[in-house]
Amino acid sequence: MFDRLEDIIKHFEEIQQELGQPDVAADPNRFRKLMKEQNDLQPLVETYTQYKKEKTNVEDSLELLDVESDPEMRELAKEELAASRKAVEELEEKLKILLLPKDPNDDKNVFVEIRAGVGGDEAALFAAELYRMYLRFAERNRWKSELVSLSEGAIGGIKEVIFSITGAGAYSKMKYESGTHRVQRVPETESGGRIHTSTATVAVMPEAEDVDVEIDLNDCRFDVFRSSGHGGQSVNTTDSAVRLTHIPTGIVISCQDEKSQLKNKDKALKVLRSRLYDLELKKKQDAEAAERRSQIGSGDRSEKIRTYNFPQGRVTEHRIKLTLYRIDAVMDGDLFEITDSLIAADQAERLSRMERF
Repeated sequence: MFDRLEDIIKHFEEIQQELGQPDVAADPNRFRKLMKEQNDLQPLVETYTQYKKEKTNVEDSLELLDVESDPEMRELAKEELAASRKAVEELEEKLKILLLPKDPNDDKNVFVEIRAGVGGDEAALFAAELYRMYLRFAERNRWKSELVSLSEGAIGGIKEVIFSITGAGAYSKMKYESGTHRVQRVPETESGGRIHTSTATVAVMPEAEDVDVEIDLNDCRFDVFRSSGHGGQSVNTTDSAVRLTHIPTGIVISCQDEKSQLKNKDKALKVLRSRLYDLELKKKQDAEAAERRSQIGSGDRSEKIRTYNFPQGRVTEHRIKLTLYRIDAVMDGDLFEITDSLIAADQAERLSRMERF
């Protein structure tokens, strides 16, 4: 591990030297690439630098204990030794995590699809609340969200919604949201006060670039129709809405959020590209036994990943057996404790696999 870290330090210094060269500064693409690489390595380099400093402090404290006879100085050296040893252990664990292979999609933007599941109108209301929850989570992370497609249900619910989230590390945090979300509460339409269980499914897909997925337009059929706004009122007098059908897979995407037919077509193609890319990711995961065994990060959408129990005010994340009794904060987009716990569990699982092999 430490030989690899020394190589990384050397490479980091080479990048810094390159960034100072006039010809690199004159080449925007090369400069951006090097800056990204430098930023990616910075946390690892800083942690390793601190690790070496604490290791030196341990050696200095041991040396002082060998030669020092003054009781007060010896006590001080023992305290410093204990603190530095603890820091070394913590930094070593942090270095192991930083050295884990990075998911190449972690820095990508995402498309999120939410669909009402079992439960009729109540499921549609729950889907609408999940949509708002993710919009608030995006705001808290200073990400940008944009609606792609919306199919409304009755009494303010949502049958299906597709939206994009743009921002640093969006996929790295949002990818754990894929799956079936379950709500338990007394529906507004329930007169007897009985608790019902409803569901909504969430799919999170990394935004695919042209280089990730090549789409043959001959495989696509585009149908245009007139957009309609909330409540069915006409919002456009031209056929600007687009329905895209990908013939080989049967995937159908409708976009009507934009007034321009061209923009709706472009959005539909972006969603299709991400869906196709996501299908390839799923195939790859299914081919890897270790990924199948790991519940964290599997993206299995048939799995009930989380329960929102309103009468008890709790949210339970089933994959890591985490329960929080602050459902209002979670529904307002405060997903940080859940997300951080899922990331930590994922890292621990991958570390244990590396140690086994």
